[in-house]
Amino acid sequence: MLTSPALGMHNLFPPRASVLDMHTLLRASLALALAGGAFGQFAGLTLPPSGNNQKASVIQYLGPVQVRIDYSSPAVHGANGKDRRGEIWGKLVPYGMSQPGGFGGGKPFPWRAGANETTVFAVSNDVNIEGQPLPAGRYGLHMIPGQEEWTIIFSKNSTAWGSFFYDPSEDALRVNVKPRKHEYREWLAYEFTTRRPTEATAELQWEELGVPWTIKVANADDIYVTKLRQELTNVPGFNYQSYVAAAQFCLQSGTHLEDGLKWAEAAISLPFIGQTNFDTLSTKAQILSKLGRDQEAKSAMQVALKQPGTTPLQIHQYGRQLLAARKNAEAMEIFKLNAERNGDAWPVHVGMARGYAALGDNKQALEHAQKALTQAPDDLNKQSLQAMIKALSEGQSIN
Repeated sequence: MLTSPALGMHNLFPPRASVLDMHTLLRASLALALAGGAFGQFAGLTLPPSGNNQKASVIQYLGPVQVRIDYSSPAVHGANGKDRRGEIWGKLVPYGMSQPGGFGGGKPFPWRAGANETTVFAVSNDVNIEGQPLPAGRYGLHMIPGQEEWTIIFSKNSTAWGSFFYDPSEDALRVNVKPRKHEYREWLAYEFTTRRPTEATAELQWEELGVPWTIKVANADDIYVTKLRQELTNVPGFNYQSYVAAAQFCLQSGTHLEDGLKWAEAAISLPFIGQTNFDTLSTKAQILSKLGRDQEAKSAMQVALKQPGTTPLQIHQYGRQLLAARKNAEAMEIFKLNAERNGDAWPVHVGMARGYAALGDNKQALEHAQKALTQAPDDLNKQSLQAMIKALSEGQSIN
């Protein structure tokens, strides 16, 4: 006699069934309604999923945070081919709590938000669900359906089978959401329908219904920096480029600038690893500037510009940064420095054209733009310079 202790099921098969009979009966018994049914796996055996409710997973990253939903996916058409369209919500999946069926102590229980085993919602870091905090971890995902409103439950118990053993004392979070009409879906699925760098909308979709809820990461920059601190103590910490990349993250995000400065200095001076070059020095200079330490920033950048390996393009790009900061006179000084050091090298004349244009001298800007056009290394730069020459000829701004 086979039994399923987890479900409390006994006498699933006749005691004298042959191996063939038992195999046939086993396959027949694997049809699983949403509210209950037989296991698709017994005692660690690998067998087809109950009711052909295939297992599925969906993963979405919100910045550094992984969000994952593991579930079993039932179909609108039953295992016997019956079309249950129009009979899913409020019938096959009851509104409110399901009534006791002999499992889990005879208590009403919510829907397992899928089929077979408990649907699992997992997040690698703390998030906010519908504006409410949910700590990092794995949760059993349950739902209480309603015609106008659904309750989504995140249970600390993620290993129980289905919702039969659901215990409200194990709730980590409950949120209420509004269902919406959705285009027909034969198979139940979870999707991330709205995606932004640190937030998304997860949605259960089945038959002609969608049940969405929002997930947000409130402290993505803190998580990134925490990860960078950890990673720089391992293999990535043995090359200066990693420290430059970490410092640049702080610079671009405008956060944890003191950490960024520490990493920029490590990229320059860390024993056996540090390098004194334009990338390391200019990164330090930019962070110092962001911290309001302008004189130190200017000194560090002057050292960077004078490095033997500093290229015309690197000098040009620094000049462009100054233009973007509306420091036109300082930018012109950098473009002239590039001309003095590198003569007619590309993109010296492009910088001179932009510098003179920023100072209102379109005549000289046009002369340098025309020289630069003869040096354009590719079609994209050629087209950009042609547009620049046209704008300058018509007295228009190019910055």
